Amino acid sequence: MSEIKVGIVANPISARDIRRIVSYAGNLTINDRANIVLRILAGLAKVGVNKAVIMPENGGIRTQLMRTITREKVNKTVDFPEIEYLKMPITASSEDSFVATRLLREKKVDVIAVLGGDGTHRCVVSECGKIPISGTSTGTNNAFPETREPTVTGLGIGLAATGKVPAEIAFSQNKWIEVYKNGVKEIALVDVAIVTEAFVGARAIWKTDNFRDLFVTFGEPQGIGMSSIMGLLHPISRSDSFGGRVELSNSADASFSITSPIAPGLIRNVGIKSFEKMEQNKKYLPSVNSGSIALDGEREITFNEKDEVYVILKKDAFKTINVPACMNYAANHGTFKT
Repeated sequence: MSEIKVGIVANPISARDIRRIVSYAGNLTINDRANIVLRILAGLAKVGVNKAVIMPENGGIRTQLMRTITREKVNKTVDFPEIEYLKMPITASSEDSFVATRLLREKKVDVIAVLGGDGTHRCVVSECGKIPISGTSTGTNNAFPETREPTVTGLGIGLAATGKVPAEIAFSQNKWIEVYKNGVKEIALVDVAIVTEAFVGARAIWKTDNFRDLFVTFGEPQGIGMSSIMGLLHPISRSDSFGGRVELSNSADASFSITSPIAPGLIRNVGIKSFEKMEQNKKYLPSVNSGSIALDGEREITFNEKDEVYVILKKDAFKTINVPACMNYAANHGTFKT
């Protein structure tokens, strides 16, 4: 059997934005994060993944991970794949996620498992190319990565990576939104929010009076973050061919308001002027001439009336592992029978 390699990006600096202060988001310890990686690794090994290539960090995940793996090799109670750590400088910033993903592409891993919130997943997707990813929720706002037991995620990834589940079942296509400022492109996996504050400052957004435009790839009624606004107005699924646009306002100028959970424990009334479907491959302009643009909940771009700014929805932009479909296929075909 040929070598099957899965990359793992677990950046310990995820989930440290200001929403930790202004909302009631949880905060995973390093031990929690290491245990999540261990559970994914156990699942991978059980279905035949030979090797895991992991992003290095200096937050303590690696120390706990290798201590446990060394112990289990002696006790022979749990099998893990061979572990390789990427050779790269550590900056303890989101840049590590970008660099690690580029290196994983060079190593031709079959899948990349990501631990983080929407922001970390956006970093990885922007660099992963055609390599499918699988998300595990460990961030502040977790609209994109689904919440699931990591052991099952590891099994699903392994089933897809080893070809035990056909590709047309194992992989799902996903939308993203492209944001252009003077020809330079950025992407968002879930939402693009335009706010009137013309500075980045604390990058995470939570002051609803400043919201003016919201563009989403999907919006689920049970979701969290900015996309939940669309989900409570007009639900849009991940598999729909369209996205959504909402024009927002302060309460005085709004047609109506909607109550939405914009961060964990942070529920706000948001003024709505209008909303509509967002068609793919069509240019959409901001409703204001200046401000800043948040990608998946974090301000990344400032603009003014001299800048050319627009957004476009793209379908089939990147692939993810459909873990439930993989597990269903395996169950129906007796993959786990011994």
